[in-house]
Amino acid sequence: MNLRDYEGIAEPGDLRAIEHMAARLEGRKMLHVNSTAAGGGVAELLARMVPLFKGLGIDVRWEVMQADRPFFEATKNIHNSLQGQGAPLTKEMWDTYRIVNTENARRIDLDADFTVIHDPQPAMFIDYRKRGIWIWRCHIDISSPEPMTWHFLKDIVKNYEASVFSVASFAQSLPITQFLMQPTIDPLAEKNVQIEDEEVKAIYERLGVPLDKPVLLQVSRFDPFKDPIGVIEAYRLAKKYHDCCLVLAGGTATDDPEGEKVLAEVQEKAGGDPDIHILLLPPFSDREVNALQRGATIVLQKSTREGFGLVVAEALWKKKPVIAGDVGGIPLQVIEGLTGYLVHSVEGAAYRIRQLLENPELARRMGEAGREHIRRNFITTKNIRNYLGFWTALEKKEKVIYV
Repeated sequence: MNLRDYEGIAEPGDLRAIEHMAARLEGRKMLHVNSTAAGGGVAELLARMVPLFKGLGIDVRWEVMQADRPFFEATKNIHNSLQGQGAPLTKEMWDTYRIVNTENARRIDLDADFTVIHDPQPAMFIDYRKRGIWIWRCHIDISSPEPMTWHFLKDIVKNYEASVFSVASFAQSLPITQFLMQPTIDPLAEKNVQIEDEEVKAIYERLGVPLDKPVLLQVSRFDPFKDPIGVIEAYRLAKKYHDCCLVLAGGTATDDPEGEKVLAEVQEKAGGDPDIHILLLPPFSDREVNALQRGATIVLQKSTREGFGLVVAEALWKKKPVIAGDVGGIPLQVIEGLTGYLVHSVEGAAYRIRQLLENPELARRMGEAGREHIRRNFITTKNIRNYLGFWTALEKKEKVIYV
């Protein structure tokens, strides 16, 4: 992968800034650590960014934690608690969290000039730092965390040089530098590249989804915060007025043991409706997701909590109008009435579905506006520029402190 592959897509100023900063950092060591190699937005981001950093001459590594189910059950509890739903963790859960962090921090080579730790799972790695600048990148919504859980995590995070949040309202009071940065999609990735209509139709046929009526689509992990049950209810209200079908396409991630339970609830709610298609996609089904989004009439993301929601950006990039929950980073992508609609209820989602099905020209205009909005603001080169900028700024700050 080469930065110049993005010419004609990315803003020229971003490309020039990246090359300038990368030249100053060439040969330096960068390290990213997260909890899973597949199945989540963080893994997708890193899979596309790491090769680009290498192409710029940065000595970059991506390390993934090794852990078992009890650890991921504990960190899922942390995740839910930080997002305001869930009880404080038990002592046994915190002990598991500490032990697994310690084992992984000792296993992984942490020698780097610039280390990025992603989300709460590996946050305690900071206790084993060797050198360089460390930042904590929080991808989830912690605007209203359970107080005891945040108190514990804050005592860890305050030891980093900086923290990075996706949305300003997520930021918490911390005695360290804080940055704002949104996740991005890669327009050159298999999930987002242009594919022909014939292939879209073939993939729909292979997945058992007819294209003989309008398709409502939600792509997400089977997670209660994505509200797949609410999506089914909205579809059923809209279907009273328009014959349409619903596709719920998702997968599971190694760090999310709750997914199987939610999937079972969704299947029960669907109740054998032949126009509801529940697709459990394996990891690396990027081509299938691409085709599903391109074949959809309307894309939904009815989240009740959301860190950012990259699937929204993916759908907008493919010129699809999006109806989504008014939470987290979604309002940065869905501009009300321009690129889609923000909703707060099942009834609101159903109303907007009806509105777009009745007005295809409005849906087309929203799709066009959505693609340009994503191109300008939410593609990979933005994140590359931001990470290099944070690194440069924090190094200069350190020099000022210690000179």
